[in-house]
Amino acid sequence: MAEDVIVCPNCGKKIPLSKALAGQIADLAKQRYEAAFKKRAKELEAEFEERLASERKSASLKASKELRGEVKDLSEQLAERDALLEKARREELNLRRRQRDLEEKQKTIELEVARKLDEGSKAIEKKTADRLAEEHRLKDRQRDEYEAGLKRTIEDLSRKADQGSQQSQGEAGEVELEEILQSAFRWDAIEPVPKGTRGADIIQHVHTPTGTPCGAIVWECKNAKNWSDSWPGKLRSDQRLQKAELAVLVSVALPDNIKRFGYMDGVWVSDLASALGLATALRRQLLQVQAAGAAAEGKAGKMELMYGYLSGTDFRQRVETIVESFTSMKEDLDRERTATEKSWAKREKQIGKVVQNIAGMYGDMQGIIGASLPDIEQLQLPDSASPALLKP
Repeated sequence: MAEDVIVCPNCGKKIPLSKALAGQIADLAKQRYEAAFKKRAKELEAEFEERLASERKSASLKASKELRGEVKDLSEQLAERDALLEKARREELNLRRRQRDLEEKQKTIELEVARKLDEGSKAIEKKTADRLAEEHRLKDRQRDEYEAGLKRTIEDLSRKADQGSQQSQGEAGEVELEEILQSAFRWDAIEPVPKGTRGADIIQHVHTPTGTPCGAIVWECKNAKNWSDSWPGKLRSDQRLQKAELAVLVSVALPDNIKRFGYMDGVWVSDLASALGLATALRRQLLQVQAAGAAAEGKAGKMELMYGYLSGTDFRQRVETIVESFTSMKEDLDRERTATEKSWAKREKQIGKVVQNIAGMYGDMQGIIGASLPDIEQLQLPDSASPALLKP
C-alpha cells in the first residue's frame, strides 16, 4: 500500500507522511475551503441584496412614472367626457325647444285644416243638395216616361231593357229639354236626332219670325252621376258633323269649376234649370249675327265671299281643329315635362337620403371611436359658420 506523501514547496522533495498527520492536513484544508466558501457566499449574498434593492428602486420609479401618465390620461378623458355631456345637454335643450315649436305649429295647422274642412263640407253639402233636387226631378220624369213605355211593343221593351236605366234617364232628360225648347221658341225647328244615328240628341234650327234661317244649335243631354272630361270633345265632333254654329251640353253632373253654366273646351255646359236662359242668350247671338250678315249683303264680289267665309262656321271650325291639334300637342309636351321633373325630384330626394344616412353613420362611428377618426371636409360646417346659426 502506498504511503501518503507531501511535496516540499522549496526543494520539491516528496516527504512521507503518517496517516495521522495526513488526516490533520486534510482537515485543515477542508476548514480553510469551507471558510473561503462561506466568505464567498456572504459576498454573493450581499451583492445580490444590493442588486435586488437597485432593481426594486428602478421598478418603483418606472411604475410611478407610468401611474402618473395613466392618471393624466384619465383626467383628460374625464374632461372630454364632461365636455360631451355638456354638449349633449345643450343639444337636448335645443331639441326640446324645437319640439315645443313644432307642436305649436302642428296645432295651428290642425286648426286651419279643420276650418277649411268645415268650409268645404258646407259647399259640398249645398252642391249635393242642388244635385239631388235635380236628380229627383229627373227621376220623376223618368218614371213617367217608363210607365208610358210599358204600353209599347214587346220589341221596344226588350231594347230598353238591354240599354239599361242610364239610357232611360238620358231619354227622359232629352224629352224634357225638347219640350222646353219647343214651348219657348215656336219659330225654331226643334228636331231630335234619330236613335242609332251619329250626332247629338237635339238640333235646334234658329229662325226669325219671318222664317229666315240664322244657324243651328246642337244639344246633348247627360244624366250620369259623375262628370266625364271626354264629353265636350265628342260634342264638338258632332257639332262639326252637323255643321252647327253652337253646341250645348246639358248634364246633371257639372265640372268643379262650373256652378250653373259656363263655357268649357269649345262648348257650353249647363244644368237643366239654366238651359232655357242659356238657349235664349245663344239664340239672340245667332239672330244678331244674321242681322249683321243681312246688313252686309250689299258688298259684292270676292270681298263678300271672303267676308262670309271668314265669319262662317266652316272657317271657325277649321281654326278650332288646328288650335285643338296644337293644344293636344302642348298637353303631351306638358305631360312629358311633368314626368321628367317628377323623376328628377325623386332622384334628388334619394340622393339626399343617401347623404343624410352616410353623415349619420359617420357621426355614430365618431361617437364610438372618438377623436381618432378623421373628419370629412364635405360633412363639416364651413369655417365662417357661427355657432348661433346652429340654434333652431
